[in-house]
Amino acid sequence: MLNPQSNGMQRFRATHIVLGLLCLMYFITYLDRVNVSTAALGFAKDFNFNKTEIGLVFSAFAYPYLIFQIIGGWISDRFGARRTLIVCGCIWAGATVLTGMAGGLTSMLLARILLGFGEGATFPAATTAMSRWVPMGQRGRAQGITHAAARIGNAVAPAAIVAVMAVYGWRKSFYACAAASFLWVALWTLAYREFPKDHPRITALELASLPAFAATPSKVPWRRLLKRMAPVTAVYFCYGWTLWLFLSWIPQYFQHNQSLDLKRSALFASGVFFGGVLGDTLGGEMTIGPMWATPMDIAPGHSGTASGIMNSGSALAAIISPVVAGYVIDRTGNWQLPFVGSMILMGVGVLLAHRMRPDSKFDDGMQ
Repeated sequence: MLNPQSNGMQRFRATHIVLGLLCLMYFITYLDRVNVSTAALGFAKDFNFNKTEIGLVFSAFAYPYLIFQIIGGWISDRFGARRTLIVCGCIWAGATVLTGMAGGLTSMLLARILLGFGEGATFPAATTAMSRWVPMGQRGRAQGITHAAARIGNAVAPAAIVAVMAVYGWRKSFYACAAASFLWVALWTLAYREFPKDHPRITALELASLPAFAATPSKVPWRRLLKRMAPVTAVYFCYGWTLWLFLSWIPQYFQHNQSLDLKRSALFASGVFFGGVLGDTLGGEMTIGPMWATPMDIAPGHSGTASGIMNSGSALAAIISPVVAGYVIDRTGNWQLPFVGSMILMGVGVLLAHRMRPDSKFDDGMQ
């Protein structure tokens, strides 16, 4: 039954609870992704890794992450964000535990591959949830806020991981992240409902502002949807190349290229990522919010699948960018070249952005 209160004075609205849970998920998943770039300052020494091997560890996450973008998006559209994220959360939390237990390159790579499998469907599933729980005119803002939470995870990770490493070692830093992940799964299980009308705290006013969705989604017209999303995916690849370069190599860039110690390199890396917090919070004017609102605008009935197609561009960049950067650094000793290349690729992305056309809604043939 709907809560009759509709004067907007509830302390915690149902829509706010859902958005808060998604923000927490984005924070934790990015903490779990980028903790390895700071922890590498410890395990690379223990395992005697060179820069190319470190790059392989960074990029191993992205192989299954790429594969499960589109699959995970379809699963979340078909079976719902609640069940999808419960399963994904348990997998990525377990993978984080196994990363802390790694004994060398092979076990580290396997743990990171499992993490990518667990997190592959997370953002498409979150987009499915937002398409049901966020009013049409607030989607760019909601995507900006959730991705700002991800950037907070980026920013917090270097300092937090170093603090744990300094006292307990690099392995315990992964165990701490895993505990936070399992806690989030419990909160999501208790507090989220697939459709707003089923939430015990929903008000009539909130429900009236949200779009209506059929319980059974229409069949995905794969070929036409892939073609429609291709320009968006290409732009996101260009963006993702720079993103994953920074997430993977910034802590070591400050330590090696700027000759900073462990604590100061973590501090400077956090400063870079806090800049992303501001940018994503203003996402309704800038990059990340509009990018993730675009799949919802283009294909609202298939938003999880469409966002998975788009994010596969970033996932592909996550495979290539860290390894290329590590190889270039190993071959040339120049830490500047990878970042110069990323700026050129971002310029290409700017040119391709004119072909995205989020104002042109995709016709799934079901009207």
